[in-house]
Amino acid sequence: MKILSIDVGNTSCHYGIVDGQTVINTGRFPTDGFSDSESKAFATLIEPLLEGVTGISFCSVVPTINVNLVASVKPYGLPIFHLTHETCHGLKLEYPNPSEIGEDRIANAIAAQEYHGTPAVILDMGTAVTFDIISSAGYEGGIIAPGLAIMTRYLHEQTALLPELSEKDLLTVEGAIGKSTVHAMKLGMAIGFSGMLEALLARVLTELKARGETDPIVLSTGGSISNLTTDWADKCTCVEDLTLMGLAVAFKRQS
Repeated sequence: MKILSIDVGNTSCHYGIVDGQTVINTGRFPTDGFSDSESKAFATLIEPLLEGVTGISFCSVVPTINVNLVASVKPYGLPIFHLTHETCHGLKLEYPNPSEIGEDRIANAIAAQEYHGTPAVILDMGTAVTFDIISSAGYEGGIIAPGLAIMTRYLHEQTALLPELSEKDLLTVEGAIGKSTVHAMKLGMAIGFSGMLEALLARVLTELKARGETDPIVLSTGGSISNLTTDWADKCTCVEDLTLMGLAVAFKRQS
């Protein structure tokens, strides 16, 4: 069963055709492109991808565009499923206010549960970095921290002399003592960012162990994962398009 999965983020919509754990024809569309006058452009973009697709599944952290998104794909006559805290069949939400959980985070949890088992800890490296924890009891919650792009932009905007670095600038960082302003910033961002995540992960793992949970699998997804220090390859399993996979699983679970 092929599903068109659409993950609406704050700045862009990530989409792809999902068949099990295989994801093809992925792409991005600007979230602000779903204005009344421009949303048809998305339909035109995805139309060539729909051969053999049996349904459309989406999640969104920008509720204001949902109506236009649905309207743009409705003419294709495919079932459209919106993943929310109320439609996440098969995943128990052990959370005081489930409506607060980002729909993309629910999708990630469903994919982890379906393909990797529980307990699991998921790091999603987007505009914000989120940790999500699925224990033997279900989805329990997580952590939200600033993403790498936010950190680099804020440092630039709040100072008079520091330049703004791109994520590509942080892919290669050598040494431990900065020999220029840019080098010092690279060290602070790349090494500091990895250190922040390592401290957060350690705290989560300590709590789960104290509660008697077995060692969780640690999954990572999202574009910024490439900016982590190389030792992270031993700490987690990187799964591209985890959110899109979870959306497809959620679609199938409703039937």
